[in-house]
Amino acid sequence: MRALFLLLSVVAVARAADASAAAKAADPAAVPESSIAKQRASIQKQKDAIRAQAAASLKGESNSFFTAPWISPMQIPTLAPASFDCDPLPEPQVSALIAAAATAEEVKPELIRAVMRQESGFHACAVSPRGAQGLMQLMPATAERFHVTDPFDPAQNVNAGAKFLKELLGKYAGDLRLALGAYNAGPANVDAAGTVPDNAETRGYVSNILQDLGVSDSAPAAPASSEKSGTT
Repeated sequence: MRALFLLLSVVAVARAADASAAAKAADPAAVPESSIAKQRASIQKQKDAIRAQAAASLKGESNSFFTAPWISPMQIPTLAPASFDCDPLPEPQVSALIAAAATAEEVKPELIRAVMRQESGFHACAVSPRGAQGLMQLMPATAERFHVTDPFDPAQNVNAGAKFLKELLGKYAGDLRLALGAYNAGPANVDAAGTVPDNAETRGYVSNILQDLGVSDSAPAAPASSEKSGTT
């Protein structure tokens, strides 16, 4: 009888332990932080560090839009692509951002999408080795030029990138190659070369976007503004 009593006691203790474990599992407070929360914390940490770097770099940069003070003409090295620690934006959000910016700035949505894909792969937290930030990879001076208060905010970033493209298309009379070359290398380098700068990074950048748009490298350059802007 004593052995039976001990056995029943062990069973009761085991059942109590199982019940306690189940209660903890059902309690949301006992569940570890989700992967989404961890990712957001990582992104915020990266954003805070980049903002601090950008604020420091702005002190030595020119406010002029058509200059590239962070690098001298014709000295464009091939650098690693932008890095990121976040997921790409969902397609519906990307499409909405592009549509709004395209309408506001009268730039073809296909061009904005192609540049965004090449620049960041649709990652809003992307940062390049040179310090370009966000979906359209705005340099700090360019972000300041267009009054961007948060380069990692998707709407602000895409709108400013579309403004940048529109300005460059106007500067180069609708020449898509020159505008893309200037977006990547800076207008000063395009002006110095009189064409797309002859370096692997910029040549590859322009070629990839033209291919994405279905434009041949050997075909005459075509304006990329919308019909509303008076070009085709």
